[in-house]
Amino acid sequence: MDRHARELADGFDLAHLTPEFYANPYPTYRALRETAPVKLLPNGCYFLTRYDDLVTAYKNTKAFSSDKKKEFLPKYGNSLLYEHHTTSLVFNDPPAHTRVRRLIMGALSPRAIAGMEGDLIALVDSLLDRISPKDRFELIGDFASAIPIEVIGNLLDVPRDEREPLRDWSLAILGALEPVISQEAFERGNNAVKDFLAYLDTLVERRRAKPGNPERDVLTRLIQGEENGERLTAKELLHNCIFLLNAGHETTTNLIGNGLVTLLDFPEQKKRLIEQPDLIKTAVEEMLRYESSNQLGNRMAVEDIELGGVKLSAGTLVTLCIGAANRDGAQFPDAESFDVARTPNRHLAFGTGAHQCAGMALARLEGAVAISRFLKRFPNYARDGEPVRGGRVRFRGFLSVPCRREA
Repeated sequence: MDRHARELADGFDLAHLTPEFYANPYPTYRALRETAPVKLLPNGCYFLTRYDDLVTAYKNTKAFSSDKKKEFLPKYGNSLLYEHHTTSLVFNDPPAHTRVRRLIMGALSPRAIAGMEGDLIALVDSLLDRISPKDRFELIGDFASAIPIEVIGNLLDVPRDEREPLRDWSLAILGALEPVISQEAFERGNNAVKDFLAYLDTLVERRRAKPGNPERDVLTRLIQGEENGERLTAKELLHNCIFLLNAGHETTTNLIGNGLVTLLDFPEQKKRLIEQPDLIKTAVEEMLRYESSNQLGNRMAVEDIELGGVKLSAGTLVTLCIGAANRDGAQFPDAESFDVARTPNRHLAFGTGAHQCAGMALARLEGAVAISRFLKRFPNYARDGEPVRGGRVRFRGFLSVPCRREA
């Protein structure tokens, strides 16, 4: 390993990241994997970068907890952000996690998702129709971010004229999950939770008065609960509706945006996918691996355990670096290359084990439909200026990608 790589690993601190890191974290991740795969950070947290170590932490739910009550209290205090992020599905352990996940998964059944494909195709085609007359367009605002907002809006049956604030609320709430946040970001996140809860209160009240079809309307399904009488509490219902929008919006926007930008960086793979459109499913998996929408996860050791040759005591916080694990050469041959036909591809973009993403089938469908139909309509798209990154380490994506259509 060269001196620069060693310096990257030695100097790495999640609380003090450089602009170069935000632009391209992968050289640092590689350096960490090779020299300090279980890296002790100045704040006492361990940062994991090897694929096998992440799988162990994900799957050993007896030793590693997803509950964030202790971890988030110093960060958020007794705030609405704290209430939200400790109530939503992703930051809980069984039995609460099992019960909430079962209700949500019932609303996201394979049959329900298959039934969404026709509407999704119509939505994507309508967005492409709007772009078609333009020589220049904005990949994120005109296309990538519009798709999941509409899909989740349809799932919860949010009236179309009430959807405008959803993206900003989502960005503010998820932005507060960054390792270090400003007072402004904290207040913006809290206000977003407050406004979102107030809106959902009225939406739930309307839906209780006039239920939708539980086969298509997830909110009605969650309100009604299971046939055995199991239901979410009022607080669980509201916060998990927020979670559904946030999880489905940010990560899928990033999948579509990251995927289409990555194809521009690998023109031979772009050409291959256009010539062989049946590769779209493996291509989406490779986009998820190569530029993971969600780069970080967190766990707390609840018993003494050894991981990667390092002894962790109960109460130790660990950060799981999905972005690093997904480029681990021990799991992925030629890991730094982008291959639309890569198989097998057991990436961790959706996690694994009990907490594997509940909406991954829907995200895959959205990515496949959006990217394949975009390439069919605009095979010769190109950048038209510098893309703007989101400036975040946990969720990796773009705020803006100016593009043009070429003949």
